[in-house]
Amino acid sequence: MADSDTPRAHPSLPDAIHHAVRPGTVLLRLETTHAREGILDGAWWPRSRDVGAELPGLVSALVEHLGPVERVGLDAAAWEELPTRLIVDDHVVHIDSFPVGDDTVLVTRGPRDHFSLLVVPPHATPEAARTAMARAVRSDNVTEAAQILLDTGTGRTRATHAEEPGPRG
Repeated sequence: MADSDTPRAHPSLPDAIHHAVRPGTVLLRLETTHAREGILDGAWWPRSRDVGAELPGLVSALVEHLGPVERVGLDAAAWEELPTRLIVDDHVVHIDSFPVGDDTVLVTRGPRDHFSLLVVPPHATPEAARTAMARAVRSDNVTEAAQILLDTGTGRTRATHAEEPGPRG
């Protein structure tokens, strides 16, 4: 079998998954099926709990793959200083905050078009983050976000004031 004929173990994962990621790169995985039958539609691994620093990159990446984003719903306890809206690429994105603590971000494109993304805590190790993100995008996933984080060893799911961004390499 030629090298080009050798199947890859994880064709949807980049070869450099454990290498350092360039600053400013959004770490996002989306489910690749149109059926959207799983509980989650994707996963996001922000570098910090600073919405102003993290959300614009996420929204830009989502717009590229999903189209315009109208609203983003976040867990109020998990983020620092939540504004009510942000301007991303000259477009206003409304931010809703909820005290739900479900380790997700809810992205709205329209009145009945919502995407639920697992939020991997910034302190997660690269291996735990990769595993959690892979589980979240499985089309047959029936596990809630908080349980995925516990199962994959990210430990606590709430931010602390001393929390440092997770290692990216």
